[in-house]
Amino acid sequence: MRNYQPLDHVTLDEEVNSIQLEHRDSDWEPVLAMRREGLYVTISASYGPLELALRPRYEDLVRTLARLQAVEGLTTTRQVGTSDAYLAIGLSPDGSLMLRPTIVADATGHLSLNLELSPDAREQLYKWLQVSESSAAARS
Repeated sequence: MRNYQPLDHVTLDEEVNSIQLEHRDSDWEPVLAMRREGLYVTISASYGPLELALRPRYEDLVRTLARLQAVEGLTTTRQVGTSDAYLAIGLSPDGSLMLRPTIVADATGHLSLNLELSPDAREQLYKWLQVSESSAAARS
C-alpha cells in the first residue's frame, strides 16, 4: 500500500520563476520544488534528507497534466520522463493531484516519493505551469 504525503502549502518565487509545495505540519516536511529552465522543468522532491531530482520537458509535463482525468481506483495513470527517471501522475476524483517522482535502479527496484497535492495546491501549480483553462474545465 502506498503512503501518500499531503502537500497543501504553496510558495511562489517570481524572481527565479519557481514554486514550492510543502506540508508544514509533518515532522519530515516533504517538499516539492519546481523551476522553469528553458525547455525543461527542474523538479526537486525531498523528504527529510532524501532528495529525488528530475528534469522533464516542460511541454510534455503541461500536455500530460492538461489531458489528465480522474480514474477511480488508480492513483497514477500517466508518466512524464524516461524509463529510468520519471514523474508518475494521477488525478483523484476529489481533485487531488498524485505525484510519484521515481528513479529506477534496474529491473530489481526503484526509489519513489509518494506525494499528494491538495486541490487548491494543484490549482496553483496548474496556474504556475500555465496549463490551459480549457483543459482545466474539461477535468472538472
